Amino acid sequence: MLSEPALKIIHEDPDFVVVEKASGLLSVPGRGPDKKDCVCLRVRSLYSDCIEHPEVHRLDMDTSGLMVLALNKEAHRNLSAQFHTRKIRKRYVALLEGEIEEAEGTIELPFRLDLENRPRQIFDREHGKMGVTHWQRIAVEEGHTRVEFIPITGRTHQLRVHSADRRGLGSPIVGDPLYGYGTGAGQMKLHACDLGFQHPSEGREVDFHSSPPF
Repeated sequence: MLSEPALKIIHEDPDFVVVEKASGLLSVPGRGPDKKDCVCLRVRSLYSDCIEHPEVHRLDMDTSGLMVLALNKEAHRNLSAQFHTRKIRKRYVALLEGEIEEAEGTIELPFRLDLENRPRQIFDREHGKMGVTHWQRIAVEEGHTRVEFIPITGRTHQLRVHSADRRGLGSPIVGDPLYGYGTGAGQMKLHACDLGFQHPSEGREVDFHSSPPF
């Protein structure tokens, strides 16, 4: 029997909890009884006073790393506003197929949902919403390239599309089942390493780090 994807508590206080989720675990419930297990449900089971919908952002099921969840309504409003106004500090590390020659850059690509192939996103200059990502090469490792991503916008599958699309880096993330060569859940090498924001009740800046498992 396969073990369930892990969820680790990184920080907790009366306002919020920061967790590290494994690749293969949903952020919120999906459709069907087999997709009920998720970060939100697990957090609610751990904290009896947690609000019904603690999520203020999401990570794709195949993405691992840091998430923050609000435990009360005031914290939820505050953190949601910080995400909406792009005041959250986020950093990701990914392992890409192939060797990238460029050292760094900024990707600006408009894309939208592929209505005939959900949930895949596709490039669309006319109807797509712009996604902006800063990236930097960290190292080349045995035919793969380790990169750092700092997303400026937060579009669905943004880093995955910006990696795989030929107008971006043209190199899909290792293990990506939608845009690359992954064959199942839990294989994708994309990790949310750093997360920073203003404490919702104290006003001080807080930062959290998680090392990638690859």
